[in-house]
Amino acid sequence: MYFDAASTAPLHPVARQALIAALDEGWADPARLYRSGRQARMLLDAARETVAAVLGARADEIAFTASGTQAVQLGLLGALAGNRRRGGHLVHSAVEHSGVLHVAERHEGTGGEVSVVPVDRGGRVDPAAFGALLRPDTAVAALQSANHEVGTVQPVGEVAELCAAAGVPLLVDAAQSAGRVDVPAGWSLLTASAHKWGGPPGVGVLAVRKGVRYASPLPTDEREGGRVPGYVNVPAIVAAAASLRAVRAEAERENARLHGLVERIRARVPQLVPEVEVVGDPVRRLPHIVTFSCLYVDGEVLLTELDRAGFAVSSGSSCTSSTLTPSHVLAAMGVLTEGNVRVSLPYGTAEADVERFLAVLPELVAGVRAPLGLDLPAPGATTAAAASPSLLVIDALGKRCPLPVIELAKRIGEVSPGGTVAVLADDEAARLDIPAWCAMRGQDYAGEAPAAEYGGDRGSAYLVVRRTT
Repeated sequence: MYFDAASTAPLHPVARQALIAALDEGWADPARLYRSGRQARMLLDAARETVAAVLGARADEIAFTASGTQAVQLGLLGALAGNRRRGGHLVHSAVEHSGVLHVAERHEGTGGEVSVVPVDRGGRVDPAAFGALLRPDTAVAALQSANHEVGTVQPVGEVAELCAAAGVPLLVDAAQSAGRVDVPAGWSLLTASAHKWGGPPGVGVLAVRKGVRYASPLPTDEREGGRVPGYVNVPAIVAAAASLRAVRAEAERENARLHGLVERIRARVPQLVPEVEVVGDPVRRLPHIVTFSCLYVDGEVLLTELDRAGFAVSSGSSCTSSTLTPSHVLAAMGVLTEGNVRVSLPYGTAEADVERFLAVLPELVAGVRAPLGLDLPAPGATTAAAASPSLLVIDALGKRCPLPVIELAKRIGEVSPGGTVAVLADDEAARLDIPAWCAMRGQDYAGEAPAAEYGGDRGSAYLVVRRTT
């Protein structure tokens, strides 16, 4: 059962049919004037018209790129270059796709300024907070339509009004929502990615409204309106456009069905699995994504066990990433970054498959937790008064994802109510997960201090005050 549509959706049957046909009819260079070139050009123009109609743009505002990430990066860099006389200030939310973050990092490295808008625990920005960061020298702002890790839908319309009033172009990354829901109004630049809606990989979309100042950050090329250099993949673009039209036609019915399945997962996982937090906005979210975090679980191990059981899911846990750093989305939200599972249902997901997932998940989580000593006294359990000091130091130095939190959970009952537990850790994830654990378990997080103050030779001491209840 493939439950990772947010990463890439299975190829839509319409896309497959269109791709095969276009390989025969649209293989020639669309810039040439001979018959096969003109035929390829007609297919490319028709695909551009289709994509523009679905996205609410004009055909001449649409350029095709090699990926959604490339579209985002070209869009931001082009808007920064086009508005350089206005200034070098970039604003984006804390939960944008990494493509945005990489542009921001490069922009800062070359002397530009970047402001990051925080999000609430549901992963949503406050429009007023976004607007407050806009300045006279702001060249461009970026806000995704919906988050790729937790599904939270952003208030793009409200932010777009504030940007328009300030004269700031707004780039909207619609990779997760294009084809599934209506494109939000008010954008100046819009990006999307075909493989997210069931088109072939290798096709991105960059839309730039007429009148928006844009200067290509790459050498000039005559193709794609001068915005994207290089030869276009006409068959893949045709397949992308055909599948976009198809999924949009199915969206209302299929979204309602998937929304019901996701609601079932959101409600039942916390009932079936102890110590689980469902993250993301519970109401303002995409219909096919649900994300939850399991305390005391190694995310990589859990995903491996789910794979063995026949389920392909994703995670924002640091222990499942190649960089071994916590998800910037989960960190910005202030939720648990370990033991994280993202379920994103593709079109056509069967109810029976969701029921089987709910049936096997509790046993798999229990199996992952079993070797970690969680059959010891439960978190918060009391002990005899004589054995309850007011300070307990837990040495978790050298331990990673999610062992520092597990040690805290197992031993907090050893300290007297109102007493402090100092967890010594040198894993960066502990800085995020220990406060998140406190929020989940009703304990008080008192901040961090140098580990040396509590006998450690490196890292930090994360201080937790045990509540009396």
